[in-house]
Amino acid sequence: MNRLFTSTPASVLNGITATIPPSQILEEMSSTTTVAPTIFPFPKAVHPIFLQTRTAQGLACAFVGAALFLTCQQIYLHLKWYTNPSEQRWIIRILFIVPIYALHSLVSLLFFNNENYYIYFFTIRDCYEAFVIYSFLSLCYEYLGGEGNIMSEIRGKPIKSSCLYGTCCLRGKTYTIGFLRFCKQATLQFCLVKPIMAFVIIILQSMGHYHDGDWRLNGGYIYTTLLYNVSVSLALYGLFLFYSATRDLLTPFDPVLKFCTIKSVIFLSFWQGVLLAVLEKVMIIEPLIDETGRPTSAGTVSAGYQNLLICIEMLFASWALRAAFPWNVYASGHVTDSTGRSVTMQSISSSLKETMNPKDIMTDAIHNFHPQYQQYTQYSSDVGSSQQPYEKL
Repeated sequence: MNRLFTSTPASVLNGITATIPPSQILEEMSSTTTVAPTIFPFPKAVHPIFLQTRTAQGLACAFVGAALFLTCQQIYLHLKWYTNPSEQRWIIRILFIVPIYALHSLVSLLFFNNENYYIYFFTIRDCYEAFVIYSFLSLCYEYLGGEGNIMSEIRGKPIKSSCLYGTCCLRGKTYTIGFLRFCKQATLQFCLVKPIMAFVIIILQSMGHYHDGDWRLNGGYIYTTLLYNVSVSLALYGLFLFYSATRDLLTPFDPVLKFCTIKSVIFLSFWQGVLLAVLEKVMIIEPLIDETGRPTSAGTVSAGYQNLLICIEMLFASWALRAAFPWNVYASGHVTDSTGRSVTMQSISSSLKETMNPKDIMTDAIHNFHPQYQQYTQYSSDVGSSQQPYEKL
């Protein structure tokens, strides 16, 4: 301002001050020398959605806590009355799907505001679901006495053509060891494909090529989803084929309840996620911007709803699994010691270690895929069995 007065002639300045009040002169001079600041638009803050509230987190914790209590109690009782390891080993492996699904969904929900963290939790959960499908088929094998006993019951019988069980293309064929091989291979391939896909998704996500619900051709979501559908459909087809061949033999073991329970936990949760992805695509589920201006993509919001639903659904799944795989059918054959105690914590720990040992899975995979065993029937998977484990057809 001083430089402006010193550079202005005195006669001109006197003329101005004679007609204009000094306060107005100072106001106009300040307006000409001050540059108006540039105002950048800030993201519009939105109120937290239900997923971000304490109510949603508390609701999820309550359902998950109840589901964990019921399932862990059931696992403990199976380990306490561990009288049939060949069957209960697979049952306990199946029951662990509730803690794994529930805990991973809860942690993912608690980390909702951290973009893409949930993908890393999903990979562990999705790997286990493939293992559960294989475990259920292996349990059905054990119910019927193993591969050798099954073949002795169905070998040479004609395959009934049925569109319901997917056998319409097998008209005129008979049951062979190759048929059982295909059923096992169809489920084992899912156990192989799913972990590989999980690591591929992590790599694609770290490179920015994977976004949940992104159906564009230049993204990885559409291709991993298609591959998953093919793999899981093949595994499901193998289960249907096996059930169509042995449904009369499996009737005393109530396989329909067991199969429907496992199918609802795994496959309905998947299609639930697909439905949420569709809702995201049609803009019903929209991205968010929190109070700090940090954006959250619609895919993350969709995954958040999926996690909340799974947390709630696991309580009902624990009830269904409790009815499908009761422990009391194994309690009658248990022998107590002289003090009346049925088990010790050491024996429960040993049983749990045996249950989670994956050695039998690797042996079964070699048996079903190695060309050397394609014409052999497995009669025993027990290490110390006196029976010959294989018999050539």
